[in-house]
Amino acid sequence: MNLQQAVKMAWKSIWGKTGRSALTILGIFIGIAAVMTIVSVMEGMKLKTMEQFEAMGSNRITVSIYSWMYDEDGNDISKDYFPDLYDYCNGLKEYVLGVTPTGWCNATVSYGLKSTANMQYQWDERGNITGDVPPSLYYGSDQYAACNNLTIAKGRDLALLDIEKYNQVCVMGAQAAKTFFGSADPVGKELSVNGNRFLVAGVYAARLSDESADQSRLDNFIVFPYTARRILGGEKPTEFLVKARSSEAMTEAISRLNGFLKGLVDQNTGGFGVYSESQWQEQSNEYLSMIGLVLGGIAAISLAVGGIGIMNIMLVTVTERTREIGIRRAIGAQRSSIVAQFLIEAAMLCGIGGIVGILFGTAGSVILSTLLMQMTIFPPVKVTVGAFALSVALGIIFGSYPAAKASKLQPVEALRAE
Repeated sequence: MNLQQAVKMAWKSIWGKTGRSALTILGIFIGIAAVMTIVSVMEGMKLKTMEQFEAMGSNRITVSIYSWMYDEDGNDISKDYFPDLYDYCNGLKEYVLGVTPTGWCNATVSYGLKSTANMQYQWDERGNITGDVPPSLYYGSDQYAACNNLTIAKGRDLALLDIEKYNQVCVMGAQAAKTFFGSADPVGKELSVNGNRFLVAGVYAARLSDESADQSRLDNFIVFPYTARRILGGEKPTEFLVKARSSEAMTEAISRLNGFLKGLVDQNTGGFGVYSESQWQEQSNEYLSMIGLVLGGIAAISLAVGGIGIMNIMLVTVTERTREIGIRRAIGAQRSSIVAQFLIEAAMLCGIGGIVGILFGTAGSVILSTLLMQMTIFPPVKVTVGAFALSVALGIIFGSYPAAKASKLQPVEALRAE
């Protein structure tokens, strides 16, 4: 028997038992569809995470300085380390572009009838944020823009004099400016922040080109001079962001910052940490990969169950076709041709399941990526090819035992079968 004849016989057998064949491939196509969807969505989440990291800029270093100094009344009397860190980083211009605190405050911002007191997160039926969302309020230095990959679109940025003179000014992100002022120019207008008037000095350009939910989140903020903490309140900054000039300079900057902070921070009452942004990216990718492995393992169980179903049906097929096998063996068919016939049938069953699974997996990837990440993600070609190859391989693996059993039937005993 040649390959063409074996394929025709396998197709005839599958088509002759349509209902049984459909139920058999069900487990395979569900498993393949689940694996493809999970892999595609996880890859999409990684891409989205990387996009957001890139929008905020590369070569960033996070510096954490903490202490446990309190007076008898429980008030924090620890040192404000930022002035020392600021002066030191400005002395490292060969390696460092800028440094800023990453503190935030909780305040009510108002302009006209718009007030954050009346804003809250709202979601539509698809899970997208709708309506006005209150902006995040940050404290920063005059180097906040350099550290966060921001450029001025209108007006000016924070200046060193704003910090030193305790000027009541602010710079708005693109989305925050749109929320409060619409299409009007905010520069020169005044916001009320906890009843205090702050002049809008400038507006930052949007960091993402498309008007997506991610852009709204990234650019929905207002930055105040970190010395405005005296008016608006908030804890002393303990987290700082340092922007290195390049990836090569980042290594040297981290080394020098560690040495500087060892001499600055009293290890008996506090501590510090210096971390590169790539560490956060790696940890984020590792976390997403771990989730993908767990979900992929669950989907793999479905594939294993589908494979067992294939084996079971092929054993039934061998029993039903015992006389046919006996006749073929009696007229001289080799064991290898019997094995090939049943392996081809099992591989075709799983291959059909794989094709259906690929179609459903592609649809699932597009739908979930659109709903969860507002972007359309198609499974990579290598994932599609790998999914089909896996389905065929499952047919061969789980069809091996029934095929071997069929080839071992003795002609005389097989011909006696009812």
